[in-house]
Amino acid sequence: MHVSLTIIKYPTRFIPFAFLAMAILRLPLSLRKSISFYKLMGTGKNGTFDKMPDLHQWAIMAAHSDERQLVSIENLYGTFVAKWFKTFSCKATCYLLEPIEGHGFWDGKKPFGNLSPKSDYEGKIAVITRATIKLNKLKYFWQNVAPVAAKMVKAEGFITSYGVGEIPWVKQATFSIWESKIAMKNFAYGMKEHAEVIQKTRQQKWYSEDMFTRFKVLNTVSFQEN
Repeated sequence: MHVSLTIIKYPTRFIPFAFLAMAILRLPLSLRKSISFYKLMGTGKNGTFDKMPDLHQWAIMAAHSDERQLVSIENLYGTFVAKWFKTFSCKATCYLLEPIEGHGFWDGKKPFGNLSPKSDYEGKIAVITRATIKLNKLKYFWQNVAPVAAKMVKAEGFITSYGVGEIPWVKQATFSIWESKIAMKNFAYGMKEHAEVIQKTRQQKWYSEDMFTRFKVLNTVSFQEN
């Protein structure tokens, strides 16, 4: 299995069609036999958990039952999706990933298969951390998580990140890339504030569902669809 995460940027004049895509693109993605799981998502403005959406920037994540070799919009998501992005002059950055370790659920499923919680891989790594936040815990989540997430971009070994989500403020995820697993762990568990937030999420049960998955980064390709 390979997993793709594609970040799409629409020109300002086509933002209404970005909203429309969240409904229309569900059909071609659901009909594509090689895709076993997908999500169409919005993104935050600051590259992590964020209350403010970036209306120019959107995301598609898909789990491919086969192993993708060619990275292109058409190869990953089909002709209709590729023509949609070309019609609206979108820019796209595709990350091709291989899931290697993780735990938890996304909409009651294990979208990347039964993964071991740990692996021996220590190289460049991508991470998806996602959660469905309980409505009565939203205030505590945003009070605690947002300030810590803002520090991630300054962490040693950090490369890039995106805040993505299906439902604003409630169903949230962060996709981040790190130079090594050690660098990622130093931020996740070595920074006091972050470790305290992790402890609070467990003790106070902020989430009705959560998932944490790590990936090898196989390829990164950018496109100008025009």
